[in-house]
Amino acid sequence: MFKKDFPYFKNSEIAYLDNGATTQKPQCVIDAQVEYYEKYCANTHRSNFGDANKATTNYEGARKILKEFINASGNEEIIFTKGVSESINFIASSFVSKYETVIISSLEHHSNIVPWHMQGRTIGKGLEVVKCDENLSFDFDHFEKLLSQNKNAFVSVTHISNAFGKIHDIKEITRLAHKYGAVVMIDGAQSLAHMKVDVQDLDVDFFAISAHKTFGPTGVGAIYVKKEHLADLLPYQTGGATIHEVDYHGSTLLDSPYMFEAGTQNIAGVIGFAQALEYIKHVGYENIETIEKDVYTYLDKRLREIPDIEFYNDIEDSVGSRSFNIKGLIHDDVGILVDKMKIALRVGHHCAQPIMKQLGIKGTIRVSLAFYNNYTDIDKLILALKKAISMLKD
Repeated sequence: MFKKDFPYFKNSEIAYLDNGATTQKPQCVIDAQVEYYEKYCANTHRSNFGDANKATTNYEGARKILKEFINASGNEEIIFTKGVSESINFIASSFVSKYETVIISSLEHHSNIVPWHMQGRTIGKGLEVVKCDENLSFDFDHFEKLLSQNKNAFVSVTHISNAFGKIHDIKEITRLAHKYGAVVMIDGAQSLAHMKVDVQDLDVDFFAISAHKTFGPTGVGAIYVKKEHLADLLPYQTGGATIHEVDYHGSTLLDSPYMFEAGTQNIAGVIGFAQALEYIKHVGYENIETIEKDVYTYLDKRLREIPDIEFYNDIEDSVGSRSFNIKGLIHDDVGILVDKMKIALRVGHHCAQPIMKQLGIKGTIRVSLAFYNNYTDIDKLILALKKAISMLKD
């Protein structure tokens, strides 16, 4: 029903099932960016002629839209970045040095692992990993044990696993972390495309956001920073647009968020992101969740028709992504063949090598959904998979 809003589907016969990597963009998002470049292209926060004022107004309007969308308490808590990877690196570089231990989950994307390695943190030496069970569920007993043993901890976990679609109970994770005096950052890359996020209700300290996985442009994201932490957050970069006054003896910086947004930002992208959020509000999370649950359940049902299929978690407490393998087949080979049949999905380790190694596999075949997917997409997928399996087993 909603595919008509997305130009990609007007121009392609592909069953697009790689939404965990990036989502398609509705026409309103594309139009907003084109309008900026064609009708009022100017820099923000600098000049005061008409187009520059309009660019600044729309850019800051986008901040307000995002602030309200996730229920932040103030615009100063929303800092625009290139995306979740930069958001996590920003906080890792500018805030976390005073914490003796970083605690992560077993289901993290490399973007929430490598930044800690760059600080010299490894297992038992400033980095701890919460165990998961055979269904990839978060081990809260182990988590509380780690919190009790590490009094000065920074917790950084994914909201939804990009590789398996598993949802972490962020509210409970945050409650326990705060009980032991820990600070919490959430990788929300996969969140806003699927569910409503209220940062005040979750009580998180930091929440990293991606635009391109939320029907918005690439190269744009944000980090929510709870107001009480802003004074302790150091600028990641400095220069244009961050300063109040400069002379050769020193510099004074502006207040948040401007002190953290050095240089010319991705103005068109931020404006486009605002339109993506407005589009989601137009569709409504109630519709999104109803459609996705229906199609996700149908996907699981149809996949189970395939002999020798191997799953790594059930669909309870999961959304968006479904990962699997076919016994005796290499996932890369399956991916190559279904691509020839106009099916777009992802095969590999999905930037989550540690959990793949823990499971004893090199990767999976991942189908990841959005609300514009339907039964027809799933039927095309199943037909292609059966053909690919037949070819590879002959």
